[in-house]
Amino acid sequence: METTPNPWNEIFKQNGRVFNNPHPDMPRIAKLMKERGAKTVLDLGNGTGRHSVYFAQNGFTVFGLDSSPEAIRATQKWLSDEGLTAELKLGNVSEELPYQNAFFDAVVSVQVINHGDIAAIKRIAQEITRILKPGGLLFITVATVRNQAKNWKQIEPNTFIPLDGREKGLIHHFFTAEELQELFSGFTINDTHLDQTGHYCLTATKK
Repeated sequence: METTPNPWNEIFKQNGRVFNNPHPDMPRIAKLMKERGAKTVLDLGNGTGRHSVYFAQNGFTVFGLDSSPEAIRATQKWLSDEGLTAELKLGNVSEELPYQNAFFDAVVSVQVINHGDIAAIKRIAQEITRILKPGGLLFITVATVRNQAKNWKQIEPNTFIPLDGREKGLIHHFFTAEELQELFSGFTINDTHLDQTGHYCLTATKK
């Protein structure tokens, strides 16, 4: 796997809570989860906590994992401020996830798994599949177009490293719709669309 520094820990350290509002699809996802009787949800790459807090507010048992110590700290503070709890862990999303097989009713990951080379992304998909229960719900968003940085270095097909901008040095893989569906071919695809920021969104159910 190609490895590069992750600048987000420093961004969180300097700016604190970077994202305040949940992704616009979250009310729909929460509704689907409740209709299915889902209780446990993993916020994979929880950032500063917008989705961990949202799902905890909606009565779910929330777990969060992120590679940034500052993200874990900020999420914990936000939860504490709201009188909420979640089980947060520091870890690399592209490595073996610290959860048992078929543990979660749902996994949510927003703008996370595209930050890796193709081999890492395939491992993440395998781990998500492993930890989701049969019938479990997946909601994931990924990048489709380059933005922010002016200069990029290509390392693999559709995989680049920005040479400037706030995400300098962080791998970006840009997905096609077909590629993301193929990555989760063991799932039933419930919905696919582009959100208002140009990220591809996939809602799927594990077979």
